[in-house]
Amino acid sequence: MSNLLKGSLNYFLIVIVFPFLLLFMTYYGFESSYVKIKHLEQPPDFIFSSVYAYRIIPNYVSVEMNNFLHFVVENYLVIIKPILIKNGSIYYHSIFLTNALFFAISFIVLERIINVVSDGSGFKSQKNLLLFIVAVFLTCMTQYVPTNGDSIALAFFLLGVFFSLKFKESQNFLYVILTAIVIFVSTFVRETACLNIAFFAALFLDFKNLKTLNKNVIVNVLILVLAFIIPYVLLRTMIIKQETTFFEGVYLKQNFTSPFNLLGLLYGIVGIWLLNKFIDIKERKSIFFNFLIFSLPYFAMVVLVGLFWETRLFLPIMIIAVIFAINSKSDLKLTI
Repeated sequence: MSNLLKGSLNYFLIVIVFPFLLLFMTYYGFESSYVKIKHLEQPPDFIFSSVYAYRIIPNYVSVEMNNFLHFVVENYLVIIKPILIKNGSIYYHSIFLTNALFFAISFIVLERIINVVSDGSGFKSQKNLLLFIVAVFLTCMTQYVPTNGDSIALAFFLLGVFFSLKFKESQNFLYVILTAIVIFVSTFVRETACLNIAFFAALFLDFKNLKTLNKNVIVNVLILVLAFIIPYVLLRTMIIKQETTFFEGVYLKQNFTSPFNLLGLLYGIVGIWLLNKFIDIKERKSIFFNFLIFSLPYFAMVVLVGLFWETRLFLPIMIIAVIFAINSKSDLKLTI
């Protein structure tokens, strides 16, 4: 019973408390110079127009969490309301709570992924524990661009990664269906849902052995592609407003002329390169390379309609590098 309590306490501190504290310091120890939302009273109008209008789930969560927090503060936390307002608007606090909730889900799922990839060793490996902490820091650091959708998108992305890995482990078709459901739903969050297709394809499609390709693999990948395309097309045919667009703007010139964007690009390249160095199993290096190849359409969209300074765009790639760098049971060094 003592060991179980010790293990549960360690889990709680590592997976829940430490990420929460780091995120809290990010939101309330610093003030973003990129997006001025700290004193907004309500969700800004722009999230319901342009490309943001298609991000239905984050927009809905933003409105409901803001309304919920307003209700709680006005009815139960009136005494501490001045302290809350001093450190940001109710809407800002609601964004923090939303991201804290979905980041907690993300890190719980990431711990499960580490357990799968490490053949059950989990945080018993010192390297695995350190890599998890690196993932936490990388994730929280991206919050200098505080948004209402990144944490939700990350949670769904990691859930899709988990189901894909479980399918590779068990060959149970149920996990393909679960991955497809995750992709379908997360397309209502952000277009980055397509990266789950790239990850699944990287696990099962080898460019060096395309001649021996299993037809079932092609069928499974097509199922995931349809799970992305169907909601993507539905969104863009059903939500038609004068102010909605497929993308906010073309930033190709800004990406290669702004020093901030160039530094963001350099961060992405160097960060992915460094994390790739930690992948010491040849098969995993090959899969990670395949993942980068299958992610080329995503990279192309980042170059054209994204901003390199928003380093959160590189986060899913870095998280996958962290996952493939995880040790297996043969690498155990530390027991906690």
